[in-house]
Amino acid sequence: MKIDVAGVGVVIDGQPILDGVSIAVGPGEFHGLIGPNGSGKSTLLRCLYRALRPVTGVVRLGGDDLWADLSARSAARRRAIVAQEHVIDLAFTVRELVLLGRAPHKGMFERDSGHDLAVVDDVLEQVGMAWAGDRVVTTLSGGERQRALLARALAQQAPILLLDEPTNHLDVRAQLEVLELARSLRLTTLAALHDLDQAASLCDGITVLSTGRVMASGPPDKVLTAELIEDVFGVRAVFGVHPLTGRRHVMTALPADLAHRGPPGPAVTKETT
Repeated sequence: MKIDVAGVGVVIDGQPILDGVSIAVGPGEFHGLIGPNGSGKSTLLRCLYRALRPVTGVVRLGGDDLWADLSARSAARRRAIVAQEHVIDLAFTVRELVLLGRAPHKGMFERDSGHDLAVVDDVLEQVGMAWAGDRVVTTLSGGERQRALLARALAQQAPILLLDEPTNHLDVRAQLEVLELARSLRLTTLAALHDLDQAASLCDGITVLSTGRVMASGPPDKVLTAELIEDVFGVRAVFGVHPLTGRRHVMTALPADLAHRGPPGPAVTKETT
């Protein structure tokens, strides 16, 4: 299922946050959304969540207008979400958490069916968390919890997956595991990412945002140039082939006038007599 974002604008408290943003993500594409902090990535994803209505433009999922043509329940059957902030204070087990993903397919008071339970078992196996079904979510590591949240999204059985900085606060192995897993699902995926190297090596397409506008969009090798990275992110970049994966590799450094300053020296105190 395709994602089409056309001319989307968002204004919050009188301030323009997004200005004429257009993105197309093809069926089965893993598409990265990158940009500096405050560029509008999370705001754009909130428009696709159906949590924030644009003041201009349109968001279409599978050709249907997210706001005009789809109810909240219908939208939830088309796109699943792993948001940036998750507050899980209740003592849910992993299985109970993942069962919440079945809500769009059930009535308000409908009990969990054998099919619901089978779907949960299947997605837990898919994300490598079958062993943790009875574990309380708050006892999991960061990477394990993110896998459980991904399983909840997959339990919706939606063709579109939206990820808002899915590797935030994870260690390096957990980051790679979560991204490789999400990429392997071959769902239509739009993921807000911070790591340029991960975006370059894993994404089929990339859109770069800066101050609420699209700076470039297309294949990573066409979009991520040294000039664009310097203009948007304020760092230097060189490219190569990763010796372990064979994928495109992006290496970054501070501008030369900052890179050669070195670490600050020890504080000097003046002796008094």
